[in-house]
Amino acid sequence: MVHLGAERGHVRQRGRHVRRPGGVPEEEAQAVTATLHPAVERAGLLIDLQRYDEARELLARRLAEDPEDVRAWVKLAQSHLGDEKDGAKALEATERALTLNPEDIGALVMHAHALRGAGRFLDTEDVLRQVIRLAPDHWHGYALLANWLWRIRGIRSGQANGGQVRREDHDAALREAGELVQEAIRLGPEEVYAYEVAWLIADMAGNRTVADQMDEAILRLDPQHEQALARRTKKAATAPGVKAAEAATLYADALASAPDSEPMRHGLDEASYRLLRGVRWLALLCLALAAVGIDLFATEGEAQRELPLPVGQRLWDLVPMAVVWVLGALLRYRRLRAGIRVNLRSLVRRRLWPRVVSGQAAWAVLCALSITQIPWTERTVPQVLFWAGLAPSVATMWFDRKKTG
Repeated sequence: MVHLGAERGHVRQRGRHVRRPGGVPEEEAQAVTATLHPAVERAGLLIDLQRYDEARELLARRLAEDPEDVRAWVKLAQSHLGDEKDGAKALEATERALTLNPEDIGALVMHAHALRGAGRFLDTEDVLRQVIRLAPDHWHGYALLANWLWRIRGIRSGQANGGQVRREDHDAALREAGELVQEAIRLGPEEVYAYEVAWLIADMAGNRTVADQMDEAILRLDPQHEQALARRTKKAATAPGVKAAEAATLYADALASAPDSEPMRHGLDEASYRLLRGVRWLALLCLALAAVGIDLFATEGEAQRELPLPVGQRLWDLVPMAVVWVLGALLRYRRLRAGIRVNLRSLVRRRLWPRVVSGQAAWAVLCALSITQIPWTERTVPQVLFWAGLAPSVATMWFDRKKTG
């Protein structure tokens, strides 16, 4: 048995067809059999701009002039689904449109969306199958039914089994949805939405190979597709052996194409945090060098250096620390993309744990400098400083790996 959760992996309805606000596309390529009235066309533009109230006012005037304008009724339904999410009003509008023309494809597609908005999701299957029957050579009906079918079957299986979705029902629904979406891809090989649905079905089935193939197809058609770009970038950045700087560069490159992507911004933050954690290791190395420079801990069979150390020796102890920071941090920092350097500084300002890690590194270096540069006459205080510099990092290192927040 499997649980039917929320609509995992919501597929944005976008592609070469017109993308509408609210995720409700009207397939005008199928539906328009006559030229749109200018008022209806202007209303469509207003809906695209999410100016729904103005669109409804315009459509109301148009329908007062001609109550038999099917396209006006469909646009009115779309406007209700856009900002109000009012499935009941949208349903009333699509029913009026279908009364005028029961076989209008655009009206049927919008009717399916209205049914869903009105809480009658299970009724959409019959409507979409009618769309396929009336337009068997158009890709969108197959893609939309594929996207919704596995959810519909899951709800029905859950209703019949006390809220649990039977695994066999889930798998059968995904297989049928997969066949539908493959037909959509065959009919519309250049339509992004069909590949988005195919990715979702493959992801739900756990087929990573097919899901990766769908991502490549999506990015071939739309190189700036936010979700596919984020998934591909995450896969590359989290592959075994990929260092923090490489991961940060991958995310920075991807963000250049989709700057508003939250998943990729989060990925860049994680990679930047890994870089900061690496700086802490450099600080701990300096602390270890300081302990060696002053012979902080006795070694059996070897005499410890006499304290206090000469000035020249104390200054010389700074050299390996400087080399560590120049080679390990400064040069690497200068090689980073400007956007990554900015994000590093921003991350420290914005989030707690990056500040904690940076503070731990600074504290360890301060303890290392105190150990080597103060002319100690005995090793008791330097030993306390050593453990004081080491303890905060060791105390949090095992659980702060994932704490970018």
